[in-house]
Amino acid sequence: MTQQKEQETDTGFPIEVVLAQPRGFCAGVVRAIEIVELALETHGPPVYVFHEIVHNPYVVEDLRKRGAVFVEDLDDVAQGSVTIFSAHGVATAIVNQAEEKQLNVIDATCPLVTKVHLQAQRYSRKGYEIIIIGHTGHEEVVGTMGSVAGPVSVISTVEEVNRFQAINEKRLAYVTQTTLSINDTRDVICALKARFPEIIGPELDDICYATTNRQNAVRELVVDVDLLLVVGARNSSNSSRLREVAEQCGIPAYLIQNATEIDSQWFNGIKRVGVTAGASAPEILVEQVLTTLKGSGITTISEMDGTRETTTFRLPKSLTALRDQKPVP
Repeated sequence: MTQQKEQETDTGFPIEVVLAQPRGFCAGVVRAIEIVELALETHGPPVYVFHEIVHNPYVVEDLRKRGAVFVEDLDDVAQGSVTIFSAHGVATAIVNQAEEKQLNVIDATCPLVTKVHLQAQRYSRKGYEIIIIGHTGHEEVVGTMGSVAGPVSVISTVEEVNRFQAINEKRLAYVTQTTLSINDTRDVICALKARFPEIIGPELDDICYATTNRQNAVRELVVDVDLLLVVGARNSSNSSRLREVAEQCGIPAYLIQNATEIDSQWFNGIKRVGVTAGASAPEILVEQVLTTLKGSGITTISEMDGTRETTTFRLPKSLTALRDQKPVP
């Protein structure tokens, strides 16, 4: 564990902060943001983005200032415009609508989400009714549902498993949202298998490596801290799951979008604070949180030992080819 000593303030409120490792951006988020940045560089603004490119208002506002235009309906996009699909993936109907409008589409869907789409489609083509384990209304789930031609349902809890009525109990398959709680998803899968013994699916393999790593880091971190701050957007599924993991372990946890949402009353009687960040939260927001906490009496900042992620995803060839053709100024 690396440590950086800070001067003790005169607040009489000594706090030690321990940073989770890993935390923050995952490879899919890095790729999606780079796609928008490169599209702006090579095509020039405006570049339209269908949905928030990732679930973080700081990131979205930064890209908006550079010329990205975020839309929730392709009717708001002029015919032929450069349009990026967000990291969460889209339904087939959206793909077809974009083709009809002759949009210049760049797909920033996380490759791990694309994998889930393809998996669900394979099951569906074989005649299976599809269950998506996930949160109704989340963009990723909406996109996965819309990528399947046959019957498909969304289930979030064991209680919903018990209420579910299958068309044919012998022809059921499931996939999962990539940003779920590992433990909760395991419980739902076990309930599905108990009720429908012939159901098939990928176990927990659909949950992305970054979600798994960040949840495991929180489980390890909360053993040694009194409170956890999770930096992330309120509409970020993976960030919300990090808060839930801490609370399930008996540690108070707060999801904050930025340092301004910190409440000093949280720290009464607290000696060690853990800090992590969701997969769509940039490190600059963590740094701002640390700056604020220093004013409350931090004596030490340390970082836990943890998984060092090296996963990267390639950018679309259509974009990199344009970039490489551009003359050097």
